[in-house]
Amino acid sequence: MSLNRIFTLGLIPAILLSLLAVITSAEEGDTPSAGTQRELFQVAEHRAFVIMPKDEFRKEGPVPWIWYAPTLGDVYPREQEYWMFNHFLKEGIAIAGIDAGESYGSPKGSALFQSLYQELTLKRHFGPKPVLLARSRGGLMLYNWAVDHPDSVGGIAGIYPVCNLASYPGLKRAAPAYKMTEQELQKNLTTYNPIDRLARLAKAKVPIFHIHGDIDKVVPLEANSAIVAKRYKSLGGPMELEVVKGQGHNLWEGWFHSERLTKFVIQHAIKK
Repeated sequence: MSLNRIFTLGLIPAILLSLLAVITSAEEGDTPSAGTQRELFQVAEHRAFVIMPKDEFRKEGPVPWIWYAPTLGDVYPREQEYWMFNHFLKEGIAIAGIDAGESYGSPKGSALFQSLYQELTLKRHFGPKPVLLARSRGGLMLYNWAVDHPDSVGGIAGIYPVCNLASYPGLKRAAPAYKMTEQELQKNLTTYNPIDRLARLAKAKVPIFHIHGDIDKVVPLEANSAIVAKRYKSLGGPMELEVVKGQGHNLWEGWFHSERLTKFVIQHAIKK
């Protein structure tokens, strides 16, 4: 008996219907509605992705783009980001990222990020100044690449981003990514810690916007976004910090439906 016949007779078990619905939903939800199907490809033997805006939203010239981190397997980015992704795509802005593993902003991870940047700008006609969108530990990855390439950054947006290795993941966990012992990383912390490396970004006047909760226990506000804002402004850099009262490190919808953050990203991604 054909599958269509089974559906017609109403004989298909409810559990199988549910399973088919889940499969269909996963396939349709893989890419935001304003984008083309997510393209997966290899850069320096690591998996990268690009979501291009549909043709109706594309504009002439180099492709403006958002650089998202962390990209980790099939886990990040997640569907929570698709609301803002759709807004980016409708403005003709692509989204890209590379899976550098748990690199915690290490030199090896930053080298992989540079490989993606060269792939997109030299081979795919992407613009030279992406806006970096850092969620959680993606902050370590994107900030340390940005510090080494301040003139290649259109702006930095963060959703409770990690900016302080000592805060998260802690030096003991981070040290292997840096090919150091915990003690060696502690001794060289200011060389690698984003909160201590802001001067070049400030000199280049890279605009920054963070949104962070005041009761975040995983990535504490004061040790991360708050100290970045204080130091960056003292260096003359432009930064906005929106502190959300009563929110921690969670999947609250407000993080991912923030109109202020979305407008900031769009403004600086398409800025000529």
